[in-house]
Amino acid sequence: MLEKYRYIAVEGPIGAGKTSLARRIADHIRADLLLENAGENPFLPRFYQDPKRHALATQLFFLFQRSGQVQDLQQSDLFRHNTVADFLLDKDLLFARLNLDDDEFRLYQKIYDELQPRAPVPDLVIYLQARPDILQARVLGRGIDYERSISTDYLRRLADSYTRYFYSYTAAPLFIVNCEHLNFVQSDADFALLMQQIQAMRGNREFFNRAV
Repeated sequence: MLEKYRYIAVEGPIGAGKTSLARRIADHIRADLLLENAGENPFLPRFYQDPKRHALATQLFFLFQRSGQVQDLQQSDLFRHNTVADFLLDKDLLFARLNLDDDEFRLYQKIYDELQPRAPVPDLVIYLQARPDILQARVLGRGIDYERSISTDYLRRLADSYTRYFYSYTAAPLFIVNCEHLNFVQSDADFALLMQQIQAMRGNREFFNRAV
């Protein structure tokens, strides 16, 4: 039944598992997969070491990268191929507000407005939530060297930014998942449970929290 959603976007803070879930959903419904490919950003390791110095370059790289991706998506035939993405273009503004100072953000906003990136509106957005300490544990568990310097405080501020953004999000149906006790990668039962909950969705905004 998930095949009725031609374009699904999975979002959430670092460590929430959005890429893993996007991969599994795409495989499940035999959809095209669109990934943000953060590892291609040459400024990202430097940003985690010295955020103030490298924040603007990091954000501009992501902006141009994702603008090109959503342009390709806009030109593709979404009526013939389902697509699952692990990002929304709007997240760029969310990260920019969090990481840039006022002058840098004004410059970033001018470039963003000049580019006028436009992405198709998803048929469904899945937003993954988890506590900052759990996010950090998952980030450390990935074993990526430059991510080891990500602090719990940064993840807390990032998670708060996502919460504020999705609190007023109305552009597409939104399925909010507390993923603290769900393992989409290693547990077929957890993945099947999530798919059942999404398929049972009736309104434009629902929340799923699996009890321990």
